[in-house]
Amino acid sequence: MSTLKDYIEKAQSHMESSIHAFEREISHLRAGRASTALVEHIKAAVYGAEMPLNQISTITTPDATTIAIVPYDKANLGAIDKALRLSELNLTPMNDGTTVRLTLPPLTEERRKELIKLVHKHAEEGRVALRNVRRDANDHIKKLQKNKECSEDEMHDALARIDKLLEKELASLEALLKAKDKEITEF
Repeated sequence: MSTLKDYIEKAQSHMESSIHAFEREISHLRAGRASTALVEHIKAAVYGAEMPLNQISTITTPDATTIAIVPYDKANLGAIDKALRLSELNLTPMNDGTTVRLTLPPLTEERRKELIKLVHKHAEEGRVALRNVRRDANDHIKKLQKNKECSEDEMHDALARIDKLLEKELASLEALLKAKDKEITEF
C-alpha cells in the first residue's frame, strides 16, 4: 500500500524526468555553435541495425562551427555520411575518408525566430507534463484521504508539498528556457 510519502517521491521523480526530457529535447536544437548533442542521437544503419552515432564513433567539436565524427570502424563511414544527409539537420557532410565533418553556417534571423518558437513549444509541453504529474499525485493523495488512510491535515500538507515541487520544477524549466533563448539570440 502506498503512503503519502511514496506519492510525493514518485511525483518528484516524474517531475525531474520531465525536466530532463525537456533539457534533452532542446539540446538537439542548433543554437549557432557546434555541439555534439546535435548529432549523437542520429542513427546510422551499421552491422544490420540502427545505432546512434555516439555508439559507433567519436564526436568532437574542433571549433565553434564544426562537428567532426570519426568512426571506430572505417567501414561505417558511408553509413554515417548517409544518416547525416537524411537527418533533419539539413547540413551537407564532408567525408575525407577517415572523418565526416559538418560545418554549421551562421543562423539567419528568420531561423533564430523559428528556433525560439520551437524551444517555447517544447517548454509548454514540459509545463503541461509537470502539471499532469501534479494532478495525478493530487488525485492519489485525495483518494488516500477519502479511504481514511490519512487525515485531512496530512492530505493538505502533502498537496502543499506537491505544489512546492511543481513551483521548483517550473522555475528550473524557465531557467533552461531563458538560457536556450539567450544562446540562440547571441550566436
